[in-house]
Amino acid sequence: MENDILKLVGRRIRGLRKAQGMSQEQLGEKGSFHYSYIGQIERGEKNISLLNLAKIADALNVSMAQLFSYVDVEEKLTESEADVREIVTALREQRPDQVKMVRNVVREILGENDRYRISPPRK
Repeated sequence: MENDILKLVGRRIRGLRKAQGMSQEQLGEKGSFHYSYIGQIERGEKNISLLNLAKIADALNVSMAQLFSYVDVEEKLTESEADVREIVTALREQRPDQVKMVRNVVREILGENDRYRISPPRK
């Protein structure tokens, strides 16, 4: 049972890392870990602490809850959904002004400016 949990979390971390195009070395650098430690976690060989899980979640720009979401994202995404995920991942690393520029370009391409505009919350 314990080993199954370690493997599930490890596979999830690997999936999230790969979805972002990140190597074990890059994830290790972002989270201040040695890449071999990341490999051991991904293979379910290390019983990782909650503090280290939080560091990894932060390095992957995901919530702790997302680390425990065991859906095999790679297998269940359509090609279109995978493209959207890739775009969102890329946008998370951009400055706010760049994100707004991309949003405006997408609105122009789709030709439906008002349909995708988010209304302010009602008071």
